[in-house]
Amino acid sequence: MTFKRLMTALTFVAAGVTVGNACAAVDPAIKPYVKTSGISGNLSSVGSDTLANLMTMWAEAYKREYPSVNIQIQAAGSSTAPPALTEGTATLGPMSRKMKDGELSAFEQKHGYKPTAIPVAVDALAVFVHKDNPIKGLTLQQVDAIFSATRLCGARTDAKTWGDVGVTGDLAGKAIQLFGRNSVSGTYGYFKEVALCKGDFKPNVNEQPGSASVVSS
Repeated sequence: MTFKRLMTALTFVAAGVTVGNACAAVDPAIKPYVKTSGISGNLSSVGSDTLANLMTMWAEAYKREYPSVNIQIQAAGSSTAPPALTEGTATLGPMSRKMKDGELSAFEQKHGYKPTAIPVAVDALAVFVHKDNPIKGLTLQQVDAIFSATRLCGARTDAKTWGDVGVTGDLAGKAIQLFGRNSVSGTYGYFKEVALCKGDFKPNVNEQPGSASVVSS
């Protein structure tokens, strides 16, 4: 993990979506795209805010080829994608996590077939502290002790102050302020599963609607 950004605050955000060398190679059997004539209508995207910038760029590129197509993008979190796809209120459902079994089942029961998943990017998750915080890093157990009420990753004691994770000096006695994503976010679910070992978040985590708002907090 990478650590550095907000002083007595500790935040977890989706640090960025990367494409390129980290992506799977394109199947050489796939033929180059050939533009089709007479395309018009509406496309709607409901889902991940982490993928919002990519979706916007793809929409702009698509409209350059097909200006008669209206594209709407709603980026409220990954958990909003499955119900929108199931109910037909969205044609695209960008997500920063895999669909859950219940979400897949609901879609299949409604439509009679499984939704098509297309991997498009690799996402990185990071924890940040302020640049003036002297801490050099945290173990997974320390992250769990800071953010989790259940500490399923093995930490023996809670971590409420910076001194609890080894910081000395004036900052040692200061309480750690916690900021993170809300429960509709795929980032929230991934952090809960991996960093908290499927444990529960502390009630004092300040949940934010987007990664940008987490950092600005």
